[in-house]
Amino acid sequence: MIEEEPNIVTSGKSQRVIIDGHPFSIEIYRAETDQNWMLEVVDQDGTSHVWDDQFASDKEARNAAIQAIEEEGAVAFMRGDNVIRFRGR
Repeated sequence: MIEEEPNIVTSGKSQRVIIDGHPFSIEIYRAETDQNWMLEVVDQDGTSHVWDDQFASDKEARNAAIQAIEEEGAVAFMRGDNVIRFRGR
């Protein structure tokens, strides 16, 4: 029997922000069957940064993203040295 993929719930706290002149997309989501939220920040080049930790609330996830961007600066999310490229790209 093939198991169906769960529906994904996207938080209303997901948003686009501009930090130091660079646009970022803060994506907060969870599986419909899960209680905890996942956090992903996508930079202007489409590079995705996903947190290992999960969050009890979407507000907590959004605050963690904003805090990380403000503390580390936008450039920290755009460095090429912390990106693992998929084959064929």
